[in-house]
Amino acid sequence: MAFAQELWRSIGPIYAAILRHPFVRGLTDGSLPRESFRFYAVQDALYLREFARALSLAAARAPEDGWIIMFNEHAAGALKVERALHESFFKEFGLTPAAVAATPMAPTCLAYTSYLLAVAYGAPYHEALGAVLPCYWIYWEVGRELERAGSPDPLYARWIATYASKEFGDVVGAVIDATERTAARLGLREREAMARHFVTTSRYEWMFWEMGHRREAWPL
Repeated sequence: MAFAQELWRSIGPIYAAILRHPFVRGLTDGSLPRESFRFYAVQDALYLREFARALSLAAARAPEDGWIIMFNEHAAGALKVERALHESFFKEFGLTPAAVAATPMAPTCLAYTSYLLAVAYGAPYHEALGAVLPCYWIYWEVGRELERAGSPDPLYARWIATYASKEFGDVVGAVIDATERTAARLGLREREAMARHFVTTSRYEWMFWEMGHRREAWPL
């Protein structure tokens, strides 16, 4: 997995900043305010709807039948499996699905999803793959890292367990394998384009944690 590992090494400082972020640290030491997690969970639910659209667009352009199936299944999973996780949180917060759906996207959430959809709709398949990969890979790595530390808060522990699970790891591994196999067919400039999108959306991942921590709002 030479190319995939090159991608991961390229975001070393970004990933380190994610692990240092007070939102992420607060999940394990219990210091994260529930209101910040509530804000994050609502925005993440809104994000996942658009992420699922991006995956479906990537599936439509995928050159292999197996990848068409995989990304369509992942799109459905984002809306079914992860939605079930979020809705379990929303019950604890007293939020209805209608209230969540009516919530406006925060600026970072809107910017991130707009970028993903623009790449998935307007760029070649390999670039869309580079753009969606950080959402998979970073969450898996964060989940595994936080699982080692544990959390005194049952709600946060449930979130951590979801992304540290073997089931999610298998999903991520399949996408990393698709990335490696796709890159093997590409020239240098095409791989560089994949890498640019990978770095950009990794930055958006850090920004998403920051958005949740600050409970980001529109300034006007």
